[in-house]
Amino acid sequence: MKIDGQTKLYGIIGDPVEHSLSPVIQNAAFEYLKLNCIYVAFHVKQAELKSAINGMRSLEINGFNVTMPHKTSILPLIDEVEKRAAKIGAVNTIKNFNGRLIGYNTDGVGTLKALEKSRISLSGEKIVVLGAGGAGRAISYALASEVKELVILNRTELKAQKLAEELQVEGNATITYGQLNDETLRRTLKDANVIINATSVGMHPYENETPINKKLLNAAVTVFDLVYSPLKTKLLKEAEAQDAKTLNGLHLLVHQGAESFKIWTDLDAPLDVMWKTLTRTLSISEVSAS
Repeated sequence: MKIDGQTKLYGIIGDPVEHSLSPVIQNAAFEYLKLNCIYVAFHVKQAELKSAINGMRSLEINGFNVTMPHKTSILPLIDEVEKRAAKIGAVNTIKNFNGRLIGYNTDGVGTLKALEKSRISLSGEKIVVLGAGGAGRAISYALASEVKELVILNRTELKAQKLAEELQVEGNATITYGQLNDETLRRTLKDANVIINATSVGMHPYENETPINKKLLNAAVTVFDLVYSPLKTKLLKEAEAQDAKTLNGLHLLVHQGAESFKIWTDLDAPLDVMWKTLTRTLSISEVSAS
């Protein structure tokens, strides 16, 4: 990788951020397309967010991703928020356009692309989303115009209710909500086609936790866990034991990252290259995303 005075700088900010695999896939894409760009991780604490954004302006960083816990708190610090991202109330991608920082959210479209490429049908289906936080909101907004029925479950029911009410005007889906507990899950999952875990339950260092009692899982449902650390969460292991189809968080990582790449460069990201580099880095069996 050539680095010189004309190299464009991209990155990701978060706290923590050391675990991020985004540098792996973005640098692979830059190198493959022979772009003079580099992508690095910046550890930014919440108290330092404002000064970090000012620094990025001064250094003319071309674009960056935003991960927890900054997806919402960054909104008042940037110049413009794309319409859908503004509705969601969170951004995960920033583009520096001639000194103006513009925010986007690629989590929703990344999820749709991941499901589509995995040949998982959405039309006419019942989808259950666990979590009404930043990722859950983005995904629910994307699904509202794609599915027959959308159910949003969250530990705080009021948060799920608020999101469901917002989504009533976004598409044709029947949208319901409830508290994320065993009783609600028992009723909801009986005829569900896809479950998407948009909570952090099961993420390192809480690998022994799961948002769903294994007795409620069955072979007829597809389980998509957005967590990718660990790659195979307890939820996915227990779903596989029931012969259910599963997807881990790498699918969203790659597809939302590809959408960010296109926002920054106006070029289609080389998905196969991203996947090959990622699987080689993690020493896992290669699974194509395209």
